[in-house]
Amino acid sequence: MSTNRRSFIRSTSLAAAGSLVGLRPFGALNAFAQTESPSTDYKALVCIFLFGGNDGNNMLVPFDPNGYSNYASLRGPLALPQNQLLQLASMPNFSLHGNLPEVRQLIDSGAAALVANVGTLIQPTTRDDVAALRNLPSNLFSHTDQQLQWQNASQSASTPTGWAGRMSDLLGGTFNSSASIPMITSMAGDTLFCDGRSSTPLAVSPGNIGNVSCGEGPDECPVRQAIAQSFLSFDSGISLVQADNTITQNAYRYASILAQAVSSVSPLATVFPANNPLATQLQQIAQLMQVRSSFGVNRQIFFASIGNFDTHSDQISQQGLLLGQLSTAMSAFYQATQELGIAKQVTTFTMSDFSRALQPNSNTGSDHGWGSNHIVLGGAVRGAKLYGTYPTLALGGTDDSGMNGRWIPSTGSVQYAATLASWFGVQASQLSSIFPNIGAFPSANLGFV
Repeated sequence: MSTNRRSFIRSTSLAAAGSLVGLRPFGALNAFAQTESPSTDYKALVCIFLFGGNDGNNMLVPFDPNGYSNYASLRGPLALPQNQLLQLASMPNFSLHGNLPEVRQLIDSGAAALVANVGTLIQPTTRDDVAALRNLPSNLFSHTDQQLQWQNASQSASTPTGWAGRMSDLLGGTFNSSASIPMITSMAGDTLFCDGRSSTPLAVSPGNIGNVSCGEGPDECPVRQAIAQSFLSFDSGISLVQADNTITQNAYRYASILAQAVSSVSPLATVFPANNPLATQLQQIAQLMQVRSSFGVNRQIFFASIGNFDTHSDQISQQGLLLGQLSTAMSAFYQATQELGIAKQVTTFTMSDFSRALQPNSNTGSDHGWGSNHIVLGGAVRGAKLYGTYPTLALGGTDDSGMNGRWIPSTGSVQYAATLASWFGVQASQLSSIFPNIGAFPSANLGFV
């Protein structure tokens, strides 16, 4: 799948509630399909991408006297007051940002875990490697490149498929052979994470799954929709246009399937927070999980996102607001999975471009970093623990890629992804087909799920 084709499809497809970004029909057997009998168990992965680069240094903070004192002296105006931090009962030497009370409860109850200092890596990397520019991911500290490398689990942003998409290629024929919708659903449009070689994702507009959106308003929309659908029957003779027509036809069909399924059940009792875009996305995901049997799926992957974590200025208030939304949304979503009886079958995890530099800049903000801390949530998670190695907070120290606290990841994002993939159903012998460089790391399973 070329970048040009993806760009063409993205710009020309109708703004349908369900839209596809590929050319082959979902469910066809492919070169990566397994041959074992389909499983009847259900599992789902839910990715929450924190776009912009969430500051992991202020999300997970040392709480012991020496650790906090060192943190406060190096962070300067970005240091959070210790009396506003939320000490973890399960890890007394650490605390969370004060706007994460729900996440703290989930961690201390064992429903969630933390993974320390994760970032894009080609292989285990030291400060000497960075100084010599040896085997580093391309364009470190670049938003676009690092977002794509987290999503494709590759050393370069140029890889045209995401690791979720490649899992769909591999597992779709085994687990979802009779499914009426794709394995992957995005709440955030066309994202690389979701794109496979042969399988295609579904994109949903939260709260509007059965309708087509039109800029002219509700009165004009039905007319424009009818005209648009009539165009789809024309044979243009141009393969790329015909391919896009097929995608759009599938979009209308999937929108109808989703709308009928959701309308057939009573709303969930779980209350999701209002005025919270991430909560709206996760509520829609929970609703689709509620009617999963209607789609014939045994495996699902969802992509949700929240943005504005690029806190070069005014970080304290901006990040605090966003983390508050993250905390309440994740808590409500976990409650919904409990209500549905599938808490042990759903694993939710965060990803982000990178962390921020520990040393503040001159605008009460922080600049782009590298390794960051992440949250994993679900009934199958071995919670109340910190996985990986928390960095030594020392400017110019052994864990610093430079002199201002851009931590060299101690855990590769590919290891983080491979752990989730293994839980999802990818066999150890198959991991290299999803993550080609996983063999460069000492472990492909971090053990958090």
